[in-house]
Amino acid sequence: MQPSRDLSRLVEIMEALRDPVSGCPWDIEQDFASIRHYTIEEAYEVADAIERQDFDDLRVELGDLLLQPVYHAQMARERGLFDIGDVILAITEKLIRRHPHVFGEQSANDAGGAKGRWEDAKAEERAEKAEKSGNTQPSVLDDVPRPLPALVRAEKLSKRAAKVGFDWPDWRQVMDKCQEELAEVSEAVDQDDKAAMTEEIGDLLFSVANLARHIGVDPEAALRDANLKFTRRFTYVEQRCTEDNTPIGDAGLCQLETYWNEIRAADKSGNI
Repeated sequence: MQPSRDLSRLVEIMEALRDPVSGCPWDIEQDFASIRHYTIEEAYEVADAIERQDFDDLRVELGDLLLQPVYHAQMARERGLFDIGDVILAITEKLIRRHPHVFGEQSANDAGGAKGRWEDAKAEERAEKAEKSGNTQPSVLDDVPRPLPALVRAEKLSKRAAKVGFDWPDWRQVMDKCQEELAEVSEAVDQDDKAAMTEEIGDLLFSVANLARHIGVDPEAALRDANLKFTRRFTYVEQRCTEDNTPIGDAGLCQLETYWNEIRAADKSGNI
């Protein structure tokens, strides 16, 4: 078996790995549930390579991600469900159907128009899917995937509801809602009501995701960037403690904040 640029070789390799007689014992034992988390992890590693602008790593990570649908399709083929050809047929049908301005007679003069055509096609697909399942009252929220990260799903839910007019007309009103939810969090904390705290924190996060959508910010990407910034700054704090020969646990909050403000000031001045 030799490497190849063709997808068919990857399918052949996956089939060999799953061969019940000569295949890899680990691969043979896997099922849809056992590898689903790898599928999610590989997607995040692709995103990480893009954020780092490491295109050599991106090439490798895209290969790892490509393996996942091939892996799932091989297991489905073994059970007589579908194969990789069916997967490719499904996505090519969808792309053609959702781009009537490219493959049909409709037109779209800009990205906004093209996106509108895409959303119209998706709405038609949701209606058809609901009809086939016998659901006579489909919801506009039906196909927002439940396994999405909570912040991503919050943004998508509010976006979907906005398409039928259920939305604040202005971002300032969403900002006011965030302030209202924050006040309710404070009230729940004052009352030491754990259930209310959990509910109000959830409402606050949902409102923040909605605000991000209104002002054109990806809330998941923003939080991911904030995590990276916090990690970098805290690492600096740890390094400063080491330079001062002070165990970080003994430094005290006042000293730690001094170090933190150093790196914060350096960030703002661009001297990092």
